[in-house]
Amino acid sequence: MGRKLCRGGLAVAACLIVTVAAACSSSSSTPGSASVAASGAQGTLVVFGAGTLATPFAAEIAAFEKVNPGVTVHSQFGASGDMVKKVTQLHQPDDVLGVADYSLIPKLMFPADATWYLGFVSNAITFAYTGHSKGASGLTASNWYKLLAEPGVHIGRSNPAADPSGYQTLQMLQLANGYYHQPDLSASVLKNSPDSSVAETETSLIAALQSGQIDYLAIYTSTAQEEHLKYIALPPQINLSDPAMAADYGKVSIHAGSLGTLTAKPIIYGLTIPASAPNAALGEKFISFVLGPQGQAIMRSNGFTVISPALANPQGKVPASIQPLTTQWPSSGG
Repeated sequence: MGRKLCRGGLAVAACLIVTVAAACSSSSSTPGSASVAASGAQGTLVVFGAGTLATPFAAEIAAFEKVNPGVTVHSQFGASGDMVKKVTQLHQPDDVLGVADYSLIPKLMFPADATWYLGFVSNAITFAYTGHSKGASGLTASNWYKLLAEPGVHIGRSNPAADPSGYQTLQMLQLANGYYHQPDLSASVLKNSPDSSVAETETSLIAALQSGQIDYLAIYTSTAQEEHLKYIALPPQINLSDPAMAADYGKVSIHAGSLGTLTAKPIIYGLTIPASAPNAALGEKFISFVLGPQGQAIMRSNGFTVISPALANPQGKVPASIQPLTTQWPSSGG
């Protein structure tokens, strides 16, 4: 159907636990899903997204086009910060924007380029590897940081000034310093990840990992699962996956270049429709589809934890057609 895919690539309160956990068992029909299928929508839809959304959104787009055969979708995926800049600085037309850290939307787009956002899925940060990675045969959940700091190990990661997984990796390592009572842990691991091992998006380094050019890759668990990679089962105390631990995550901060100082928080992906969207109505239909039963099933099958209903901030500014699929983001988060 004329689809083009380009693959490149605040603390949250404990009260979100129920919201996130409930997503895993949510399978009932969702308001708005039937109208999407029956709409017979027409036109061109432009979707920008984080690199880690490329695979699940390819499936979302294919399914959306199937029920809306009159729609042609064009999409681009890359570092979340770069996708935001395409809208705010390069003024490229875009109807739906998905980022790997919801806070980039209010931080970089409010109030001129967006007025609301949704938190729709969560994730966890990890290190992926293969059976040929140096030290892999002896790797365990308790000694990973020792093996990754061994001489000769090569670690890839993404640019913290452009990509959320880049700064979330640094935050995770700072949390690991305290969790393992090893104050030099982060510095020791990062010695094996020089600038030459840093790319704009972590997904662009998957081939390097698979070919053995690097041994480990800082990445999301969802992508590790999609790519059938081995990955380290990092504890929730450091992997930024658990909303209940928001206060503990918030005890560490890192500097991320032009993004400034960033305090760690649970990983929650964000969605919005830019204020300049050329086809906002079609963007609403696509987001409603993603938040509906079929869209949620696609996200789950790609390793994401679905947040249902989606968290909206502020809910009052979310388009009326999407509002029934959302709840107001708790005042202590978002």
